[in-house]
Amino acid sequence: MQQIQPHELAEWLEQHGRDGDDTGTPLVLDVREDWEVRICRIDGSLHVPMQQIVERLDEIDRTRPIVCVCHHGMRSFQVGMFLQQRGAAQIYNLAGGIDAWARQVDPACALY
Repeated sequence: MQQIQPHELAEWLEQHGRDGDDTGTPLVLDVREDWEVRICRIDGSLHVPMQQIVERLDEIDRTRPIVCVCHHGMRSFQVGMFLQQRGAAQIYNLAGGIDAWARQVDPACALY
């Protein structure tokens, strides 16, 4: 698993589009709780709370690059390790989580 900085993810999403079918388009997997996602989110992300990852594993396209996101990067790191063990080849953890995204990329995203 690799770490990806918020500005790198923003550039990647801009380059490939957020919802494209291109195999180079990252799947942004938001593993935060429902209440957290209501505060702010990265457009086009797939929301699967950490506690539901095992039961919803089939919803996650492990053939695409996956960028795991949480509040500060700890839960997403754990989910990334789990996905890597389940055959996902390209896993990234958003360094600093949605907090860093809001501070560095999207100031409209509320801090909490």
